[in-house]
Amino acid sequence: MAETGASLLPQTPPARSPLARAEHFIWLTARVLEQRRFAYHFLDGGADAVETALAAYRNDDEGYGHALEPDLRGPVSQPLHTGHALRVLDSIGRCGGQRVERVCRYLTSVSTADGALPAIRPSQRGYPAAPFLTIVDDPPSELLSTGPVVGLLHRNEVWHAWLFRATDFCWQAVESLERSHPYEIEAAVAFLDSAADRPRAEACADRLGRLVRESRLAALDPGNLAAFPVAPGYAEREHHFPHDYAGTPGSLARAWFTDEEMSRSLDHLAAEQQEDGGWPVRWRQWAPGIALESRPLVTIEALRTLRAHGRSVG
Repeated sequence: MAETGASLLPQTPPARSPLARAEHFIWLTARVLEQRRFAYHFLDGGADAVETALAAYRNDDEGYGHALEPDLRGPVSQPLHTGHALRVLDSIGRCGGQRVERVCRYLTSVSTADGALPAIRPSQRGYPAAPFLTIVDDPPSELLSTGPVVGLLHRNEVWHAWLFRATDFCWQAVESLERSHPYEIEAAVAFLDSAADRPRAEACADRLGRLVRESRLAALDPGNLAAFPVAPGYAEREHHFPHDYAGTPGSLARAWFTDEEMSRSLDHLAAEQQEDGGWPVRWRQWAPGIALESRPLVTIEALRTLRAHGRSVG
């Protein structure tokens, strides 16, 4: 009888498993939103709790602000914050319905003349922001901000008038890329992975994969990082690895890398977990609070990536 009762108790990960160590780190350091997200993804937590925490970042214009994306401080809505919010909703299966209809109205209101999204609107001026994020009066459309949003809306079968011109912009931007940098390539992959025209997407991805390898934009050997220079303007150790491009086995970017290269990449990702249970932030940290808020985000994504590729986390 005692054995039967014990079997009904909640299953917890082994005390020193990567997941248990990360859980301690999350409860110790993370914002409420990341605590709720961790609970949803790894502890059978509910989606309602995540959505409630996310709502604290929403503004009256239906965009998101309040440093949801830690590198942009202040209350004002920004496309990068709003894209972050949509990724959260997508990850909990809530990227649809009236909530996303309202977000699309915000996206329409802040789009540039060609129907796509700038990275940062001038309303950010006067609030702290990362020094590597440029604020201008008439910001251009950016694949970096538009591609991931368009991709996840297509993946969730959202239909809104905003998507027509934004999708055309993404195709034009991706197909015209000749030189690029890792974050832009990742944004392109986020679009291509869910684009409706699969043959066109596969052809684009094949070309981008050759560009990534020829330009050494992916560190294929974590043991020899000196052979893979970081992109101009990036932090000294801001390398990008195969798992950064192919976060899941189903990504088009997975075909860019051999099984051995992907295995080394995932080994490196697993080994990056630090003594406190969290993963490090590789991009430039320009204020103490930024690293504190960013590390739980990186930790959740590291665990999700490892699990998506079949690695045991506990």
